[in-house]
Amino acid sequence: MMDIIQYIVRPEFLVTFFASVSAFATVLTITLPLLNRDRMSQRMKVMAVERDKMRAARLSEMSIKDGKGKLRQAPKGFMQKVVDALDLRARFDNEEARNKLKMAGLRGQAHLVAYMFFRVALPPIVFLTALFYLFVVAKLTYPPAVKALIAVGIGIFGYYLPNVFLENRIQKRQLSIRQAFPDSLDMLLICVQSGMSVEAAFAKVAKEAAGTSIELAEELSLTTAELSYLQDRRIAFENLGKRTGIPGVKAVATALIQAERYGTPVGTALRVMAKENRDMRMSEAEKKAAALPPKLTVPMIIFFLPVLFIVIMGPAVIQTVGLD
Repeated sequence: MMDIIQYIVRPEFLVTFFASVSAFATVLTITLPLLNRDRMSQRMKVMAVERDKMRAARLSEMSIKDGKGKLRQAPKGFMQKVVDALDLRARFDNEEARNKLKMAGLRGQAHLVAYMFFRVALPPIVFLTALFYLFVVAKLTYPPAVKALIAVGIGIFGYYLPNVFLENRIQKRQLSIRQAFPDSLDMLLICVQSGMSVEAAFAKVAKEAAGTSIELAEELSLTTAELSYLQDRRIAFENLGKRTGIPGVKAVATALIQAERYGTPVGTALRVMAKENRDMRMSEAEKKAAALPPKLTVPMIIFFLPVLFIVIMGPAVIQTVGLD
């Protein structure tokens, strides 16, 4: 043990070690920006595709008299064949599932087909994986019947894994939008008061919000497209509230709908909504701050107090032992 310690504290070893760490950190610093993908450009490309699809759908609606077929066709592949063979649309394809997928940022028929497929495919996959782990890998001493029951329980949990994935994705997406929305609403108010139209204001704020929340920029860009191509502007604002699922965004959408319907100034409604959203964000921050002391109690008891007792009483114990 002493030989290892002496070898470690040698100057040659320390110089070599720190030089290696520095070289690795330098390579990592140079390569990470190159490997990091431009998420904003990718999301904006997706929004451009959505705008093109909406434009094509609008043209298809206008030319429906010519007998043209649907522009969007169902995705082809193994998942689609399984969904069609088991008639999963009758069971899983409903308005609630579509709204959850939209709130999670998963749009299009491909994501819906994947959701329905995994609702059926994950239970047997998880069940077989649990069986293999319990009987082969773990080598537990439980009877085979107990192991089989445990695997069945885990397989049943696999049925709910797609919903768990969606809920987790929705929560992360809503958190990002909720944090950036008050500032974006202030920018939207400034754009409207400067004389810009609602469509131009949404497009401008979508570009500015991309630096803080790509999810919010994505939703605002899609709303801009809907305001441009949908016949009823009210539907575009309602869709914004449905896709986000956030009460503050829904309130703003309702205020914009009322301003469009009754001719009230949009700037006044946005000013009131901006103040309310800032107050809501401050209230959430205060709730988190108030919940922090109870959460810190257990870590302080486990980690801080023993160290504090050692620092305070350690010298006295050492002195007492030395006197003995």
